[in-house]
Amino acid sequence: MDEKPNEKGINQWMHADQFPEHLKKYWFQRFKIWEQYDKGIWMTEDAWFGVTPEPIANKIAAHIAESAPKDKTVIVDAFAGVGGNAIALARSGRWERVFAIEKDAKTMKCAKHNAEIYGVASKIFWLTGDCFEAISRFAGQKNVVIFASPPWGGTEYGAEDVFDLTKMEPYNLDTLYKSFSRVSKDLVLYLPRTSDLNQIARYSQEGKKLEVAHYAMMGASKALCVYFGDFDFEMAETEALE
Repeated sequence: MDEKPNEKGINQWMHADQFPEHLKKYWFQRFKIWEQYDKGIWMTEDAWFGVTPEPIANKIAAHIAESAPKDKTVIVDAFAGVGGNAIALARSGRWERVFAIEKDAKTMKCAKHNAEIYGVASKIFWLTGDCFEAISRFAGQKNVVIFASPPWGGTEYGAEDVFDLTKMEPYNLDTLYKSFSRVSKDLVLYLPRTSDLNQIARYSQEGKKLEVAHYAMMGASKALCVYFGDFDFEMAETEALE
């Protein structure tokens, strides 16, 4: 796309010398994060720390599409960011409606623009605002799946061998689970790869297993997803918690 960002804080970096020094490593990873980066992807500086790399976003979208109950026709991306996961969910073709929630207006502009590049902007319903408030509009609907890739609290989550999910900022595991499970029991949380599995296991329902899938890129685990609810997919690709 030829459109250029005209607002401070929204960037379309097309050359290495434009890239901020403290983000330089992402310049070399740009096509691993966005396969169509050179078509004019927009990013905020903070987005580089949180965007899901496209191959992982596509794999997660495929897993959710395959494993979600067939009567679920709507999916909500609670922390849309610059659109990586929402775009992948829309491209999967599984959902009648994809909703993307993002509270930061500049980040939302990036997400809409990036969805245009991938040809799915018209397939996504955009909601600008706090996710915990916006998600309440789906209460009572039986056909909703919630996907949430929350902030992890900067880079500190990688400092420990096992990440304490009670200390995740600004929203810990308990806050996320209780807030979103009130709206839908079918919930997918995207969490640090070193997350404490014992903490996650406490949220399993009696008689049911939680599905936990690690997602890797170039042989290295980048994150994991926890599938709460009635998801059903091949156990060979997951680690089950009881």
